[in-house]
Amino acid sequence: MIRVVLAEDQAMVRGAFAQLLDLQPDVTVVATAGDGDEALAAVAEHRPDVLLTDIEMPGRTGLDVAQELRGRTRVLIITTFARSGYLRRAMDAGVAGYVLKDAPIAELVSALRRVHAGERVVAPELAMAAWDSADPLTPRERELLQEVQTGASNADIAVRLNLAEGTVRNYLSTAMAKLGARNRSEAARTAKERGWL
Repeated sequence: MIRVVLAEDQAMVRGAFAQLLDLQPDVTVVATAGDGDEALAAVAEHRPDVLLTDIEMPGRTGLDVAQELRGRTRVLIITTFARSGYLRRAMDAGVAGYVLKDAPIAELVSALRRVHAGERVVAPELAMAAWDSADPLTPRERELLQEVQTGASNADIAVRLNLAEGTVRNYLSTAMAKLGARNRSEAARTAKERGWL
């Protein structure tokens, strides 16, 4: 029996996935979670074979959770986001698989079984895109663009990250150039759309 913790922030989707998985003769959903913190608590309590998790959730994302569980629990990402940047970050976080929500349930169950068996699984439509699309941003540029997403000014960012305001401006200018963006907001939006934030 494959014991699964399911983390998904949308209650209706979470319930539907749990019911569909419980119909499988070799799968049991031992717990569900609505965000990353609940997912970590459920994994600690139930010690599942696989954590099946969405990426974008309140609090900790699925990628944050995967990073924290690295080497302790096999993680299968299921998401609507066919973004090569997310796939790369997921692989860097040690996930065992990455599948899309619009795939047939049979493909999800197959991926779950393969991940449980020790394999790595990636949705074929993502594999080629990830091969061709490298994240040009440095960790510091990503950090600053994440701050831009919150609406913080350069001065606010400088204070929060203990940097000079000119340094913040320089990092953001470099990120904008790399992304072909006209301003810092467009750079943050582009990086987010490509899955780099």
